Parts: sequence; C-alpha cells; structure tokens
Amino acid sequence: MGIRGHQELDVYRLAFAVGMEIFELSKRFPVEERYSLTDQIRRSSRSVCANLAEAWRKRRYEAAFVAKLSDAEAEAAETQTGLEFAVSCKYLDEASGQRLQQNYDQILGKLVSIIRNPSPWLMTRQ
Repeated sequence: MGIRGHQELDVYRLAFAVGMEIFELSKRFPVEERYSLTDQIRRSSRSVCANLAEAWRKRRYEAAFVAKLSDAEAEAAETQTGLEFAVSCKYLDEASGQRLQQNYDQILGKLVSIIRNPSPWLMTRQ
C-alpha cells in the first residue's frame, strides 16, 4: 500500500480541501448564523477528517476501524445537509453548493468503498 499516515489517503486529502473551502465560504454567512449553521457546518466538515485520522490509528481492529469510518460517513452526510440549508438560505450560490455536494458524494463513495472492503487497509498482527 505504501501509505504511512492518514494525510496520504485520497479521501482525507479531498475531505481536508473541501473542509477548508467550506471554512472560507462560511466566513460570508450572516453573523446571526455564527453559533448555528456556520459552527455546525465547519464542525461536521472537520470531523470527517478527524474521524479518518482516528480510523487510521485503529487499523489493528477491523470493527473499530469500520466504526470510525462510519462516523466519518455520518459527518459527511451531516455536512451535505448543512450545505443544502446554506444554499436554500442563499448563503451559498447554487453552483458552489452543487460543487461541494459533488465533492461530498465522492468522499462518501470512497468511505463506503473502504467500509465494504476494509481488509487491505488493516494492520497485520506481527
């Protein structure tokens, strides 16, 4: 496999880049959303990455690895819901919302693929 850390995973790199884009775009959200949608969408987008990092460190145990990947999947879906609200409330334009949704569809696809076949990612016991 040749991957030494979670930062090298394609899914992590994509989730991090999209999370950073959400952070930048959410700076334009109205101030009254600071403690609701803005915080929530930032937290859930970052949580995808945090759960991937935790999953990577739990590769000794398939169930723990898959559980953290499932948590990342749930956070990605939560982020998609936040994006949907942001577009509906006109905090994000349709094109940006659509592009971000497509990125999260890719992230979710990659996560589901790993969840369905975790064996190549697991650490072998020595």
